[in-house]
Amino acid sequence: MIEQPAYTGFGFSDGEWGLLVGLPQSVLTAASAAESDGTRRTMAENAAGMETIAAGRESANRLVAAVAGEIVTRVGDPEAGEELPAISPADPKAMIDDVLGRAGEAAALLAARVDEGDAGAYKHWLVEIAEQVVGAASTGGVLGLGGDVVSDSERRFRDRLSQVLND
Repeated sequence: MIEQPAYTGFGFSDGEWGLLVGLPQSVLTAASAAESDGTRRTMAENAAGMETIAAGRESANRLVAAVAGEIVTRVGDPEAGEELPAISPADPKAMIDDVLGRAGEAAALLAARVDEGDAGAYKHWLVEIAEQVVGAASTGGVLGLGGDVVSDSERRFRDRLSQVLND
């Protein structure tokens, strides 16, 4: 017997599942790109985002758990010491706008295909990923001291994401 992909149990096509699985990492990258922080801070933000994504495997919500499991299978488990490479988009604003657009697509897809509990859990998880990333490393200051924990541009991204997702 051939094992069916996880997304078939939720009624998604391969492309729709790709959107849902790709979005958490994109949110992580966009949240990190919202403020140019330097390599050390970006790595801390990446680690916080991946830990939040990986923690989704333990979610009581089966959609979040399935998406998180798929991501960890594809990119590696931070609990096993595997790290994502830091991504610095050439045009952070365009990348952020793209992620927000895809978040809107995902929200519409979820509204059409799954119950409100699954949709709400997934959308809240995305906002939590952004929250953990933007709060992972302070911006500004000298030698890692002082500065803002969450910059205005990071706060704007997190708030815009929350608004797009109605979370």
